[in-house]
Amino acid sequence: MAIVLVPLPLPASADPSKFADFGREVKNVHPGELTPEQFAEVQDALYRHDALLFRDVVLTPAQQYKLTKAFDPQSESYGHGNNKTGSTQKSVLHPDLKTLPGQPQVQLIGNGVVHDHEGLASATLKHPNHTTFHATPLSAPTDAATGRDTTRFYRWHIDAALYDLAPPRVTTLYALTVPAGRTQTCVYDDGTGDALAVPLGTTAFVSGRTMFEILPPAWKSVAVRARVRYAPHPYVWMAPARALSTGLGIASEGRERALGELPEWEEGKVQTLPVLWKNPVTGALHFQVHPCGAAELLIAPLPAGAPREDALYPDGAHLTDLKDVREILYKMQRPAIAPSLVYPHDWRAHDLVLFHNRGVLHSVVGSFAPDALSAWECPGRSVSEAILETARGSDKLWPMPTPEWLFRLFTLKTGARQAPDRT
Repeated sequence: MAIVLVPLPLPASADPSKFADFGREVKNVHPGELTPEQFAEVQDALYRHDALLFRDVVLTPAQQYKLTKAFDPQSESYGHGNNKTGSTQKSVLHPDLKTLPGQPQVQLIGNGVVHDHEGLASATLKHPNHTTFHATPLSAPTDAATGRDTTRFYRWHIDAALYDLAPPRVTTLYALTVPAGRTQTCVYDDGTGDALAVPLGTTAFVSGRTMFEILPPAWKSVAVRARVRYAPHPYVWMAPARALSTGLGIASEGRERALGELPEWEEGKVQTLPVLWKNPVTGALHFQVHPCGAAELLIAPLPAGAPREDALYPDGAHLTDLKDVREILYKMQRPAIAPSLVYPHDWRAHDLVLFHNRGVLHSVVGSFAPDALSAWECPGRSVSEAILETARGSDKLWPMPTPEWLFRLFTLKTGARQAPDRT
């Protein structure tokens, strides 16, 4: 039976013309029971539309594992490819993660206290949000126009180790219990006045294809010619630093760890990746950079005979000043997170979302009360070709103050060291 694709419902803030090809709901099939022919259709649709939604599905861990393996049958890796880095308290990811003793590749992320959970006697979980990571506080706790609570994008990113192993192709997210009817205002606090109504606990997505296509010609030329060198063990390197108010990169305050303070690293494992990645199905170019981990920019010169008038960096450049690198990336990426270009997914229980991790940026959004219980399970961030993240419920999570969001994320990642397609 062939799959059926239906456009995703867009919020009123979205520009429909920019979402014509983005996002589809998949009907007529169960993602855990796909035939080879159906999986081929799903895989093709994912690269054509960058995000796929399956509504009201129940998946076993075995089905999730099978789904993930289908994207990369040869790989068997999880975490960041360096378990010491993933577990060290020096990593920016450490505060968000609690390892399950019975299944160490799986970790809890969330908000609240859990007891007796799959071998974990007790853990206090804190939902990652702007209050612990941004350089500046909210300009106001409530939106004067609507009375809603305000929040921010936490950290725009791709799921990737950014050291040693290639970024994964696919991420899947599966929700169990989510808040209903409550909305916050996501404020940019960058002087533009930009703001966006978001469901509490949303995951926000922006298209890397749109990010490239809306650039002025001179900056498109830079993007085509540029590569990004990431810091070694970037999540340890960036841990003392603080993010911009938009969540799109790090404030240049000189807080990063010195290279000599990082865990042992090898020059040959440091990642230098293209700014633009080619979609394997459509051939479209996606602007795909993790702005928080970027350390250097390498820009090739214009090809012989190319027009040089109004060109930026016509002779190429190797930019190593961190402030300059960040400002250039921000100039290119910021237009694409304008409110009209953001898709904030309105989660429902048992939603399964697959997204093209080499084609979109995403961010956690939302601020929870300290006693609101929510939980995710996942192994460290992505290192591989495809990752699986599936939320599964448990009656062993308490205290239970009627949790607003119960989102257990079980993540199994598979992968290899090959780099993405270069332009």
